Amino acid sequence: MNGFFDIPSDLQNTYTGLIVLHLREALLPVLAGLVLALPLAQLCVRLRWLYPPVLGLTTVLYAVPSLAFFVVLIDYTGQTELTVMIPLAVYSLVVLVPALVDGVRSVPEETLAAATAMGFGPLRRYVQVQLPIAVPAIMAGLRVAVVSSISLVSVGALIGNQGALGNLLAAAQKYDRPELAVNSVLTTAVLAIACDAVLVGLRVLLTPWMPRGARARTRRKPRPEQVTG
Repeated sequence: MNGFFDIPSDLQNTYTGLIVLHLREALLPVLAGLVLALPLAQLCVRLRWLYPPVLGLTTVLYAVPSLAFFVVLIDYTGQTELTVMIPLAVYSLVVLVPALVDGVRSVPEETLAAATAMGFGPLRRYVQVQLPIAVPAIMAGLRVAVVSSISLVSVGALIGNQGALGNLLAAAQKYDRPELAVNSVLTTAVLAIACDAVLVGLRVLLTPWMPRGARARTRRKPRPEQVTG
């Protein structure tokens, strides 16, 4: 454990600072992706023909290696956090858009009809009726996007000191200090687990209308149509 938290001076950061940087570079892109996905998903729900091409485009962009994104962006954004965060925001769309679309489409037609009869316009109905009911699906998508983003931030080490905890992997090889690599892997895993636990708790708080038993079944048992065979 000697030197486990002894961060090389050329990283220009402390252990706590690297954790804060890692969370910032991971969570802000997911937040930006959610802001983009909300109106995009609503368009896909209203215009069903739009959903397949949007899903196809986000899937193709997700398949582009992050290093290729960096090469394209670095001439415009330089070796900055933005160069790391833009690809992560784009990658989050492939998870968040389907989660939002599926969640909004799961709202019963009679619920929408009742909201319309009460004078709710399309925007108010989307914000106050459809999104709250779609919270379980949205939170499931957010959990995947956040954990994925936390793991991918480390790739930013390829463009300098923008990989947060991932920089420790490069430092471990450079200074022949394997404990730094262990530090990077373990801390990243702990951050991912902690953020996932926070999102699970947030989902519980936002869905008081879900019976406790239903939440447990949702966590432990797949629906029949999800079972492959």
